[in-house]
Amino acid sequence: MKIESDGKAHALGGSASGALGWSFLNTAVSRLGTLGIGIALARLLGPEAFGTFAVATVALYAILAFNELGVSLAIVRWPGDPHAIAPTVTTISAVSSSVLFVASYFAAPTFSAAMGDPNATPVVRLMCVCILVNGLVASPAALMQREFMQRTRMIVDQVNVWVGAFLSIGLAVAGFGAMSLAIGRVAGAALSAALFILWAPGRLRFGLDRSVLPALLRFGLPLAGASIIVFAAGYADQIVAGSVLGPTQLGFYVLAFNLASWPVSVFSQPLRSVAPAAFARLQHDATAMTETFRSVMGVLAALTLPLCLLLAGAATPLIEFVYGGQWMPAADALRWLAVLAAFRIMFELAYDYLVVRRFTGSLLVVQIVWLAGLIPASIIGAKAEGIGGLALAQVIVAAVVTAPMYGWFLHRSGLAVHRTVGRLVVPVLAGIIAGAAALAIAASISNAFLACVVASVPALAIVAVALHRDRATLHYLREMRAPEAVSA
Repeated sequence: MKIESDGKAHALGGSASGALGWSFLNTAVSRLGTLGIGIALARLLGPEAFGTFAVATVALYAILAFNELGVSLAIVRWPGDPHAIAPTVTTISAVSSSVLFVASYFAAPTFSAAMGDPNATPVVRLMCVCILVNGLVASPAALMQREFMQRTRMIVDQVNVWVGAFLSIGLAVAGFGAMSLAIGRVAGAALSAALFILWAPGRLRFGLDRSVLPALLRFGLPLAGASIIVFAAGYADQIVAGSVLGPTQLGFYVLAFNLASWPVSVFSQPLRSVAPAAFARLQHDATAMTETFRSVMGVLAALTLPLCLLLAGAATPLIEFVYGGQWMPAADALRWLAVLAAFRIMFELAYDYLVVRRFTGSLLVVQIVWLAGLIPASIIGAKAEGIGGLALAQVIVAAVVTAPMYGWFLHRSGLAVHRTVGRLVVPVLAGIIAGAAALAIAASISNAFLACVVASVPALAIVAVALHRDRATLHYLREMRAPEAVSA
C-alpha cells in the first residue's frame, strides 16, 4: 500500500509540478505581452476611450462571474471520471450563457448610462459575444485543467492574447477608438475557443445526465452565487468610479488597477490553475492538504509582497515613465491598489482551498460581508478623495473585514491559522522594507526611468534572499507531494 501511495504521490508531483511550470511561463509571457500592448493602446487611445472600454469590460466580467452556473469547476474536483459529467456541464453552460447573452444585449444601454457613458452601448454589446464563447468552452477548459495540460493551455492563451492584441492595435491606429479593443477581444476569444475544442481531452459533446444533474447544481449554484458576490466585491470600486466620477476617471482607475494586478496575474493565477486540482487529489489526506496550502502561501507571500509594495512606493515615477504625463492621475490609485493586490493574492489561494474543503457556503458569507463593507466605503472614499480615496477604501476593508473572516473559516476547516500567519511574518516585513525603500528613492530621484530602476533593486534583492531562505519549500512545491503523510 505504501509503494502504491508513493507512486500516486510521485505521479501527482510530476504532473502538477510540470503544469505549474508551464502555467507560470504562460502567464508571464501573456502578462509581459499584454503589458507592452496595453501601454501602446493607452498612449494611442487616451483616458476617455480607455474608460469607454473599461465600462464594457465591467459588464462582461459581471456576466462571466456566473456564466456557467459554477458547474465547470465540478469537473476539476469531481472524485470520479470527469468525462462522465462533461456533456451535462457543457449543456448547462451553453444554455445559461445563451440566456445571459440575450439579457445583457438588451440591458446594455441602461448599464452604460448608469456608468456615465451612454456611448459605450455598442462596445458593451460586442464584448458580450464573449459570454457565448466562454459558455461553449467551459468543459474543455476545465478538462485541460484537470489533466494538468498547461503546456497546451499556454498555446491557446497566447493565440488569444496576440491575435486580439495586434488586431486591436491595427484598428486603434485606423481610428476605431474603444471599439478596436472590443473587436480584438472577441476575435482572440473565438479563435482560442476553437483550439480549446480541438485540443481538450475527449470531444465536445452535449448531453443531460439526470442522475448527476442535482449533484452538479448543488455544487455549482452556491459557487455561482459566491462568484456573483466575488465579482461585485472585486468590481464595486470600478462601478463606483464610473458612476460617481465618470468614464475618464474610470479609465485612470482601471489603468492603475491593471498595473497593480500584474503580480496577481503572474504569480497567483498560475498557482490557481494548478492548486485546486492538486488540493482535490489530496482531499482524502488532510495533513497533506494543509501542509501544501501552508507551503504555497508562504512562498507566494515571499515572492509577491515585496513586488506589490515596490509598485506602491514607486507609483508616481512608474506611471510617468511607462504611460506618459496624461496618465499621471492614475498614480493616486496605484499606490493603494498595489497594497490591495497583496491581499488579493492571499485571499485567492484561501478561496481555492476552501472550495476543495467544501466550504462554499462559508465563501458566500465572506463575499457578502466584504461587499457590504465595500460599497459604502468606496462611495465615501471616491467622493472625498477621488480615485485615490476609492483605492484606499479597498485596502481598509480588506484588512479590517475580509482578512479576519478568511482566517476564521480556514480555522473552521481544520487549518492551524496561527502557523500559517507565522509563515507570513517575514514576507510582510520584507515587503514593508521594499516599499519604504522604493518610496524614499522615488522621492529623491527626479528622472522617472532612473527612479524606477534604482527603486527595484532593493525589492528584487529582498525577493532573492527570501526565496533562498525558502529553498526547501520550493523543492517541496516542485515535487508537490507530502512524503510524511504518505509514509504514515
